[in-house]
Amino acid sequence: MQLRHVRTLLAPQSAVTCLLWPAENTIVFGLAEGKVRLANTKNNRSSTIYGTDSYVVSLASNVSGKGILSGHADGTIVRFFFDDEGSGESQGKLVMHPCPPYALAWALNSIVAAGCDKKIVAYGKEGNVIQTFDYSRDSTEKEFTTAAASPGGQAVVIGSYDRLRVLNWSPRRGAWEEAKPKEIPHLYTITALAWKRDGSRICAGTLCGGVEQFDCCLRRSIYKNKFEMTYVGPSQVIVKNLSTGTRVVLKSHYGYEIDEVKILGKDRYLVAHTSDTLLLGDINSNKLSEVAWQGSGGNEKFFFDNENVCMIFNAGELTLVEYGSNDILGSVRTEFVNPHLVSVRINERQQRGVEENKRLAYLIDIKTIATVDLVGNYSIGTISHDSKIDWLELNETGHKLLFRDKKMRLQLYDIGSSTKTTILNYCSYVQWVPGSDVVVAQSKNNLCIWYNIDAPERVTMFPLKGDVVNLERNDGKTEVIVSEGVSTVSYTLDEGLIEFGTAIDDEDYHRATAFLETLEMSAETEAMWKTLSKLALEARQLHIAERCFAALGNVAKARFLHETNAIADQAAQEHGGDGTDHYLVRARLAMLDKNYKLAEMIFLEQNATEEAMDMYQELHMWDECIVVAEAKGHPMLDKLRRGYYQWLLDTQQEEKAGEVQEGQGDYLAAVSILRAGLPAKAARLAVNRDELMTNGDVINRISTALIRGELFEQAGDLFEKVGNTRKALECYCKGNAFLKAVELARLAFPAEVVKLEEAWGDHLVQQKQLDAAINHYIEARLLTMVISLQIAEELYIKGDQTKDAIDMYTQAGLWEQAHKLAVKCMSQEDVSVLYVTQAQEMEKQGKYKEAERLYITVDEPDLAITMYKKCKMYDEMVRLVAKYHKDLLSDTHLHLGKELEVEGRLQEAEYHYLEAKDWKAAVNMYRVNDMWEEAYRVAKGHGGANSYKQVAYMWARSLGGEPAVKLLSKFGLLEMAIDHAADSGIFEFAFELARLSMKQKMPEIHLKYAMFLEDEGKFEEAEAEFIKAGKPKEAVLMFVHNQNWDAAQRVAEAHDPDSVADVLVGQARFAFEHREFQKAEAFLLRAQRPELAIKYYKEADMWSEALRICKEYMPSQLEELQKECGREAAKKGFGGTEGLLEQAREWEQAGEYARAVDCYLKVQDSSNSVLMEKCLLKAAELAVKFLSQSQSMEVTRTVAPQLVAMKKYSLAAELYLNLDLIREAIDAFIEGEEWSKAKHVAKELDPRSEEYVDQRYKEHLRNQGKVDSLVGVDVVAALDMYAEQEQWEKCLEVAAKQNYKVLHKYVALYATHLIREGSWDKALSLYVQHGAPVNPQNFNIYKRLFVEMVNAPGMNCAEAYSSWADLRDVLFSLCENLAKSSEGNTPAHAEFETMLLISHYYATRSAAQGVKQLDTVAARLSISLLRHTDLLPADKAFYEAGTAAKEVNWENMAFIFLNRFLDFSDAIEEGNLDALDHSDFQSTDIPFEVPLPAHQHVPEEKREEVRDWVLTMSMDQRLEQVLPQDERGTYEASLVAAGTGVHSLPCVLTGYPVLRNKIEFKRPGREANKDTWNKFLMAVKTSHSPACQDVLKFLSQWCGGLPSTSFSFQ
Repeated sequence: MQLRHVRTLLAPQSAVTCLLWPAENTIVFGLAEGKVRLANTKNNRSSTIYGTDSYVVSLASNVSGKGILSGHADGTIVRFFFDDEGSGESQGKLVMHPCPPYALAWALNSIVAAGCDKKIVAYGKEGNVIQTFDYSRDSTEKEFTTAAASPGGQAVVIGSYDRLRVLNWSPRRGAWEEAKPKEIPHLYTITALAWKRDGSRICAGTLCGGVEQFDCCLRRSIYKNKFEMTYVGPSQVIVKNLSTGTRVVLKSHYGYEIDEVKILGKDRYLVAHTSDTLLLGDINSNKLSEVAWQGSGGNEKFFFDNENVCMIFNAGELTLVEYGSNDILGSVRTEFVNPHLVSVRINERQQRGVEENKRLAYLIDIKTIATVDLVGNYSIGTISHDSKIDWLELNETGHKLLFRDKKMRLQLYDIGSSTKTTILNYCSYVQWVPGSDVVVAQSKNNLCIWYNIDAPERVTMFPLKGDVVNLERNDGKTEVIVSEGVSTVSYTLDEGLIEFGTAIDDEDYHRATAFLETLEMSAETEAMWKTLSKLALEARQLHIAERCFAALGNVAKARFLHETNAIADQAAQEHGGDGTDHYLVRARLAMLDKNYKLAEMIFLEQNATEEAMDMYQELHMWDECIVVAEAKGHPMLDKLRRGYYQWLLDTQQEEKAGEVQEGQGDYLAAVSILRAGLPAKAARLAVNRDELMTNGDVINRISTALIRGELFEQAGDLFEKVGNTRKALECYCKGNAFLKAVELARLAFPAEVVKLEEAWGDHLVQQKQLDAAINHYIEARLLTMVISLQIAEELYIKGDQTKDAIDMYTQAGLWEQAHKLAVKCMSQEDVSVLYVTQAQEMEKQGKYKEAERLYITVDEPDLAITMYKKCKMYDEMVRLVAKYHKDLLSDTHLHLGKELEVEGRLQEAEYHYLEAKDWKAAVNMYRVNDMWEEAYRVAKGHGGANSYKQVAYMWARSLGGEPAVKLLSKFGLLEMAIDHAADSGIFEFAFELARLSMKQKMPEIHLKYAMFLEDEGKFEEAEAEFIKAGKPKEAVLMFVHNQNWDAAQRVAEAHDPDSVADVLVGQARFAFEHREFQKAEAFLLRAQRPELAIKYYKEADMWSEALRICKEYMPSQLEELQKECGREAAKKGFGGTEGLLEQAREWEQAGEYARAVDCYLKVQDSSNSVLMEKCLLKAAELAVKFLSQSQSMEVTRTVAPQLVAMKKYSLAAELYLNLDLIREAIDAFIEGEEWSKAKHVAKELDPRSEEYVDQRYKEHLRNQGKVDSLVGVDVVAALDMYAEQEQWEKCLEVAAKQNYKVLHKYVALYATHLIREGSWDKALSLYVQHGAPVNPQNFNIYKRLFVEMVNAPGMNCAEAYSSWADLRDVLFSLCENLAKSSEGNTPAHAEFETMLLISHYYATRSAAQGVKQLDTVAARLSISLLRHTDLLPADKAFYEAGTAAKEVNWENMAFIFLNRFLDFSDAIEEGNLDALDHSDFQSTDIPFEVPLPAHQHVPEEKREEVRDWVLTMSMDQRLEQVLPQDERGTYEASLVAAGTGVHSLPCVLTGYPVLRNKIEFKRPGREANKDTWNKFLMAVKTSHSPACQDVLKFLSQWCGGLPSTSFSFQ
């Protein structure tokens, strides 16, 4: 793998100390300055989440990655949430941990922190301490450096030195439990930990660069030899398919412990329980669910027939769980657990506009179906049926339901409209075609296919010879598989009808297009393309529409849509979306739909006037174009008008041109255009314009053109309009417009009216309209009387006798004139009373027409209708109702039909019933009157497809017998009538018809009658019918189903001997269910079915009984059964114990000892240890007695370990001894801790094993921690155990009793332990007590003691003398011993001599500090120690030398030394000595090359004091910043002369060089300044200081004795 730089997220000013990537685009990092920042990988920006004042030492995220923790150097733990996921937990400072939490993990239920205090603390969600694991007293444990929580948050691993500790969360206890730590010697400090995503493994990185991987499972098992189960945590299991290698991680999101995982449903589905939830999963799709589930004792039944949902039946409740969802999809109460009686559809076919479609159909009871919408969780409806339902299934969209009843009737239920339709009888097979709404079913020997289930009457049928067994759809092909005896045949369905119809129903037009592409063009294909083009346009799927029109060869539309699609695609690129909302696309679609007004509106909304005008011009729609131009004030308006006018003239559209001129107000121009070709239009225009009517020339030209064109009536209208009545009358007469002529004559020429009426009559005779002509001839004669009456009316009115004038008109029958006159002089009410009274008189006289006219005249049509009804003049009545009460017409027909029916006028009644659209009433009328032929005629002519068949059936029922048969045969409805009668429960008629005509149908009717009686509970009658139907077996099964065994036996023996065995088997099954085994066995043996007895005994785990039956009745299968018994015993353990024992005894009796031994060994019953022991011993006994040496050896090696496991150690040992397996026998005794027996056997039978027994005994004592007992057996092992248990005093006490070497081994171990714990003083006292041996392995300990002491604070005082003296004495003893050993004069010896000298100086300084006279001696010793700063901490040495010089007022030296101290202090801060100036120490023996101290040895406040003093002194002019020199011209404390290089010996009391006045000691190289020596002796005498006396004592030993005491006071 190679790394490639992508981007720099941040270049921070402070060091990044830790990094975390919890979410997709979010990186969190901590800085040394205490800030926690967030880097966004999307925009390369970072921001501070929060800041603290303390170095960030660790970061951790929670399980979801939505929250983080940061640990800081001051012990603070801070929590921050990106999203608290509704937990409500607080943010900010959470905990103050006792030490920096370098090991920090956020687990599921708590926060775990650890650090250098060797304690692991678990905190609660709000920072309270839950648990503490304290290892501070464990000397082998080091500080904790890192921690990591598992991905599931239920385990935390903490790393330290050579060790990984594991904490597991216990959901039951609600606490952390510590697992056994993982010890890895020489791994060193673990610095990093990371989990694998599934929690199965963890990687650890170490300080030395190693990366180690560890397996982290609680347990692992193999399931069915197909799957590996790895429990990586209490709530997480990894399931691995061993054949494919695929893995599924099953995890409880609530942290509950998973009990057991099962794999069901053809090894595809996972099922697991926790205490409160149920986990389900589909291995193929990796969809997992966890739902709340209260324990039900494992009584659930799981059904996996549906790939999307698991069905769980439990205690009468059906629960549905959708794979991949953590909520229960739905739950209903039902007792019917057969998957064929439950149908679930979950989003199986996507429908446009429907996101979620989840539906359920199930049985409430045996005759009622309920449908439920699982998305909204509400009931859609219930379907009640008249018979038991045995199968149901929803279609894939859940909108239609198919179900079948016990009578083999197939029903279709439309859920949307709540309509139920019977679509097939005798249905033996039915199935929806996958991916469609096509139904395939079988009825008898016919294959039935509904390609369009919305039209169930349209069914395609094919004859079949066998039975449909399956339906397969793949590779664009749908086949029905039919079994025809020994062979199978496939019938291919019309995939076009299936695929295209389904795609259209689902509005999946891409799928429809893809399918049509595969078909050749035909009439059917063309129709499909047309349908698709229409739907695609409606759905705005323009590319599909374009493809459709291209396929149809409609080039114009295809090209138009191609251009539109180009516009839409460009709009989509510019603005997003699919581009169909662009105004140009919408406008073009409106144009394609010929909705030009909508297109215009779209253009004008966008202010695209030009486009709108261009559209209309392109379509030659000039009027609309000009309207748009006018509305928008377009500058080209006049040009447009002229162009339009010219175009009309060029295309000879004079009428339109005239209309244009008329519209523009140029009427003369319009008339001149119209006159030539369209004079009638010109006349109409002239009549409407006054200015034209006054223009005589125009009128003459128009009238001349009209007459020339023989348009006399229009010419008459024009003449009448201009007042030329004579010309007008002539034109009317020429044009035979007599109505206008008569009306004009009445006004202008009354004398000519009679003549005109007569001419009108003559014209009508010529037209063969004789009735109309008579009226005009009458009018011609009456006209004279009318004129007379008019004159009389005028006279009456003048004489104020209006009433008489009205009476005159009334008597003359001129009601209109009378009414006209009456309205003028009478009130409306009086007029109405007058006319109604007169109408009633007319009615009495039988003058109904005249009465009607009177009623109508005064707006009383209802009275006229009532009159006609009373007179039974129904045609007239209907005429008036149709005219005045159209809404009541249908009711009127119906009412009249009923009245006529009562009167026996059936033909007329039929007419009215049919007019009322109620043909059923007409049929019923004829049926009641026994006029069946008429009823049949009406039903066939006006009823539906099946109505006439129903009438024929009822006709036949009314006839009965032979006539009924003849009638039905005549209509070809005989078989249908028989089936209908039987299905309707009218069995007598069905029997009668069949008996007379179709005897072959009798058994079928008997069978249906029997099934009917069975449903009614009339079993005895049903029995008789079953037998008549030739189906005695059905009767037997009926009785068996109802557990009426006697009746079943009786029928079987009498009518179907083959079924006797079935009855006995049924009884046996019933007896077995009630655990009446003897009775059941007897039944099965009577039925000669011993194999079933064996099967039932096997199912009941009664293997001995099964073996007995097999041995007696089926001996040939005994061996196979015995093998199966063995396998079952091995699989089930004690479940097959009884059978195994029985079998073992039988083998033993038969002398088959090897098989008997196998059986005894297979007995596994952990609850019965006594039985197990007996079986094992029996197996061993038989093996030893009867089997070969090798076989008996093998059996013993099998039996003895099991006895050992059962703690029967002596028995196991005896077995081993029987076969001379001495070592194994000894091991058995050792396992049982029977040491005396083990030693006895070893001593007697195998002396070589005695040492082995002793070794094991020692290991036992060591493992048991019995150290005191172990001392007597193995001292070294006992000492090691004391050391491990840190019982050091006991350890050293026992070691002291051994040799010097053993003692010092454990002294060294104890000292090492104390130094690690920081107790160097105790370690030193050990060597003071026990001496310091010359052992190279101890050299590091001595050096470490020296280093610890010289670095320790508080040692520059008189009180520290004892410690320095102890170190000095130990090193002196060591050096003395080294000089005598082989290590003498080695570099190590020289190093220890130097350390001894330094220790002596420190001890002497402490002694001098306790005596006031010796303060200069103490100061000189501090200064002399500076030449050893290669071994001492330089900053501390210079500080002590400077302060000592300062105290005795040697200010020059004090200033230089303290200045040097400050330089070292700064160098420590900077981390290097490069800036150090050595000029002050040239020509001295103070070394320049010294190690940089790891830390500051002087506190900050002391350093500040020194800094202030040095600053003050640097201002003092009197101060000489040089070291004092002696007579050699050399720095007074230097042992090496600057000029000559001569080396002087140091004074044993001050370390200063001894030059002139000196005292020499016996041992070479030991000298002292005489003045100092005398001063020291005087101080000892005067102060009696024990420390100073001890110094003299040491000098005596070190220097080979003291010189003779002589004092000089010169």
